[in-house]
Amino acid sequence: MRPRLSVSNLREALRVQVLAAALKHVPFDGWTWAALERGALESGRTRADAHRAFPDGAREAIALMCALGDARMTQAIGQSDLSALRFRERVAAAVMARLATQAQARDATRHALAYLVLPGQALLSARLLWHTVDALWRAVGDRSTDFSFYTKRATLAAVYAATLLVWLDDTSDGLAVTRAFLDRRIEGVMRFGQARAKLGEAVGRLPDAFALIRRLRRAL
Repeated sequence: MRPRLSVSNLREALRVQVLAAALKHVPFDGWTWAALERGALESGRTRADAHRAFPDGAREAIALMCALGDARMTQAIGQSDLSALRFRERVAAAVMARLATQAQARDATRHALAYLVLPGQALLSARLLWHTVDALWRAVGDRSTDFSFYTKRATLAAVYAATLLVWLDDTSDGLAVTRAFLDRRIEGVMRFGQARAKLGEAVGRLPDAFALIRRLRRAL
């Protein structure tokens, strides 16, 4: 006999289903109830189900999109053999894997970033970015618990945010432009395995990750 699904599992399945269908409407309707309700209807649900799935609306839907992307990246890296790569190459591979999770929702991602720089969304933006860079480091085997735990994540946050902006408009074969940019950023600002002081100096020279994302508002 099949195990019964819990209420929480059924709600999570509803959320994932509605979000997946809504993503193609976001480029036209934005992260709005209209997009979420369209996703619910196309999933064989009702408009009310969209509100049950995401009581907090766009904030909750965007957070789920990011969480799913982080989980898919972690799974992809876990199934890859990165043993022959240098540590910085593993980080680059993880970043590219994370971007790949959004490949079919690039415009929805662009609108999500524009939403996240609106007044009042700073805490959500910081939380989602933190979760992503933390997932990236953990995926490549980082187990640090000392000062470097924070400096590594602060450094990668700036690198990831800048690379994300390049990726949004990259039409090159195999995302060659994005990968080249990422490699240059890693080479220029990340110093894996160096002393704490040098890591701290590197962080001090980095641009603000969210200031980079704010450029999207002027592009939309």
